[in-house]
Amino acid sequence: MKIVIPMAGMGKRMRPHTLTTPKPLIRLAGKSIVEHLVEEISKAVKDPVDEIAFVMGHFGEEAEKEVLESARKIGAKGRIYYQEEALGTAHAILCAADSLQGPVVVAFADTIVYCSEPLDLRHDSVIWTMKVDDPSAFGVVLTDADNKIKGFVEKPKTKVSDQAIIGIYFFKDGEGLRNELQYLIDHDVRKGKEYQLTDALQNMLDKGLNFYSAAVDEWLDCGNQQATVQTHTRVLEHRGNFVSPQARIENSVVIPPCHIAPNATIKNSVIGPYVSVGEGCDIADSRLSESILQEEVCMRHTCAALSMFGKKSEISGAVSVFAMSDYSSVQGRQEE
Repeated sequence: MKIVIPMAGMGKRMRPHTLTTPKPLIRLAGKSIVEHLVEEISKAVKDPVDEIAFVMGHFGEEAEKEVLESARKIGAKGRIYYQEEALGTAHAILCAADSLQGPVVVAFADTIVYCSEPLDLRHDSVIWTMKVDDPSAFGVVLTDADNKIKGFVEKPKTKVSDQAIIGIYFFKDGEGLRNELQYLIDHDVRKGKEYQLTDALQNMLDKGLNFYSAAVDEWLDCGNQQATVQTHTRVLEHRGNFVSPQARIENSVVIPPCHIAPNATIKNSVIGPYVSVGEGCDIADSRLSESILQEEVCMRHTCAALSMFGKKSEISGAVSVFAMSDYSSVQGRQEE
């Protein structure tokens, strides 16, 4: 079993957090978004995952090492492919053409899912879905009573189905998927300027392949800061409270669930609920709830909620909701 993870996007909706860190590498509860995704998919497939292909931009050596390590942690080999130009979902997957062999899961790296039942691998393809109240913002599948897919509709104006496609797909025949994607490129089949996976799916369906939908228990979005903070609360509820024995906590209260990483220092503060404190953070005289701190954040005399702080950011003497990028600094006025 192989997993292909397209993650070359710029993450514009997550700025300023993605100015220096790719969105899938933002850490929630001690692990990157893509690592959470890899873990959950590996639990949901019955067969061992032997390879994970990451389709990336040129994010640098540190980012590449991190994604390769996430593959190693589940016992899989990691491979890096590059998407030089944003030409759509079909093009992104085809960038990993050499890994489209045998059974393949394709998972786009801006989401986290939880699934209590293993994926049924008997079918030609299985598309993971989630029931939504308003399907007009999503691609949806049309199914019969046995969840066999009859068609696809992109952002329906009328409610033809409530089963939204969440961006995770299983294909029994990776080579067949590769050929369908290549067909779109060779014949310049685009929507606007982009080659779309849904066109390849429809072609495969028209040829008689058996596609089925499978509902996940929970689908968590990481598209923007508000959604990511909400997702972070659910991740902590799933994973539970964790305070590293290597964290230094003095005269402070940690209200669970939180994740406090090794080498974090917390003094005279109240942390939680729903806070992740990254490695090497230094917090004093502060109050935090429902917030995410990446590595080595320095914080003094600050009160914040529903906030995200990039790595090596510095903040002092302020009360607000924050969206701080890596290496940024804010200094407010402290009351005498």
